[in-house]
Amino acid sequence: MPEPGPRALDSVALQPSPDPTTMPAPPRGQGRPLGADGRDASAGSTVRREPVTILYGTATGHAESVARALEACLAEAGAATVVADMEAFDPRRLAGCRWVFAVVSTHGEGDPPDGAVSFFQFLRSGRAPRLTGVRYAVLALGDRTYEHFCQAGKDLDARLAELGASRVAPLGLCDVDYEEEAARWITQVVARWAAASLEAAQVLSPPAPSVRASAERAPGSDARHAVWAEVLENLVLNGRGSDKETRHLEVAWQDDWAPVEPGDALAVFPQNDPDLVDALLAATGWDPEEPVAVGPDGPVVRLREALLERYEITSVRPQLVGAVAQAAGRRAVVGAGEAPGDVVQGRDVLDVVQDFGLAGCPPAVILPHLAPLRPRQYSVASSLRYAPGEVHLTVRVVRYAAGGRRRSGVCSGYLADRVRPGDRLRVFVEANRRFKLPPDPDAPVIMIGPGTGVAPFRAFLQEREATGARGPTWLFFGDRRFRTDFLYQTEWLRWLGEGVLTRMDVAFSRDGPRKVYVQDRLREHARDVYAWLEAGAYVYVCGDAARMAPEVDRTLREIVASVRGGGPDAAEAYLRDLAAAGRLRRDVY
Repeated sequence: MPEPGPRALDSVALQPSPDPTTMPAPPRGQGRPLGADGRDASAGSTVRREPVTILYGTATGHAESVARALEACLAEAGAATVVADMEAFDPRRLAGCRWVFAVVSTHGEGDPPDGAVSFFQFLRSGRAPRLTGVRYAVLALGDRTYEHFCQAGKDLDARLAELGASRVAPLGLCDVDYEEEAARWITQVVARWAAASLEAAQVLSPPAPSVRASAERAPGSDARHAVWAEVLENLVLNGRGSDKETRHLEVAWQDDWAPVEPGDALAVFPQNDPDLVDALLAATGWDPEEPVAVGPDGPVVRLREALLERYEITSVRPQLVGAVAQAAGRRAVVGAGEAPGDVVQGRDVLDVVQDFGLAGCPPAVILPHLAPLRPRQYSVASSLRYAPGEVHLTVRVVRYAAGGRRRSGVCSGYLADRVRPGDRLRVFVEANRRFKLPPDPDAPVIMIGPGTGVAPFRAFLQEREATGARGPTWLFFGDRRFRTDFLYQTEWLRWLGEGVLTRMDVAFSRDGPRKVYVQDRLREHARDVYAWLEAGAYVYVCGDAARMAPEVDRTLREIVASVRGGGPDAAEAYLRDLAAAGRLRRDVY
């Protein structure tokens, strides 16, 4: 799920900060001078100031921006601060902290950002330290249109309390327009720190940030400023006979729209399948022209339009179960030992209507329990420097059969079946500051991207060709079959011939007697992979979060442990140091 876009506090800009891997360490404690014991070093002062650890978990940089704003306010009040990305922070250090303020966004189904997953997993485990004596506060960034609003922040706040830490300010919950809530939270936590950290006679009034009107956003910079981009091309990449369908789309991008960089994603607003909408209208007996309000404060539109463009109808929220039971005149539709989530798993709204006899049930019973139709994000597969005025996407089309019906992914089916060149898509940029090329064009780069996970690496190589970067590059790509599923094959071969791509290893899982995946190729070249790491290589992993990414992580640990020695703990620490240095970056979904 995207984090809210940045705006600004009056005294502290909430703007995306530079890539932390390329910027010098920011100055700490720039209020009154501190002595070695944390006391005010100015003449005659006996003020004691306790240091503060500020943590952030972010994908697009907005949580970091809020953390930096908090840092500036604390520094102005005289605090010595340490600001760290959760990805690079060892959670065992929390036990030694006196003050911990955390800012974290929520992604997916209530998950923390990818870089903060390990941090969260450790805190949830039995290895997490007791935090008695630690004082903390959490600010959560989210989007109320999602079912699990700010869930990562809620989970962190609750877990810190479970571990014995003392909450000094209520959990802050920020929606997309988060500026005022963030300013209030910053003011509150700085005041709590000042009141507890300064001797009674020397308590300072903390700076009070106020919100100023944000600068005009560029078109396409966020969901509220989405643009209609013309589709220039829509091609099938797979060869004849493939059991997969992968689309290559090109859309026009205007110079005055938001910048798009390799590593970013393009978010696409989809439409539901009109045939599915009509089948649902027929099954319920609803009038397609009936006006309905979309959400408590939303617009009033025709019912068919709402089902096409406003609501998720291919998946069902568990809370619909209770409404179904009531509408069907039943005490329950959940069997013994079942949970509401079990009942709706794999069903769409049409299934629920047909399976539970809801013909004639009014829209007002069902619509409030449907999720909003959200934009889908696709990694950008091109560089504007290489292909000016164009943004390319690589989309795997989801198709399957269930319940006697053929079904497809909401957005992938929309793009494959109902979008043609000349049509327009409503889109915006979802920046990903954590997945950018190294600042040094001579740094080695290892790219691991099976299937559509290879999309950002096509953008990387286009960018490197356009900018003349000459650092060595190594691509690991995998799919099912060489003959039908070698996506962008001719381009990789051309780059290999021209030296833009130094090395490429492929794994086609269905071409031999045993299945071979990208992690197998990594393992085969363990010594070379480790040599690249020791030479300063940046490692990028893109693709499936459920299976591929954990297997690649495990393989990298095995490689380091086997070649370098020192055992699994040492290998884990080695990779953690890579991540802390910004040299191990993941974009998984």
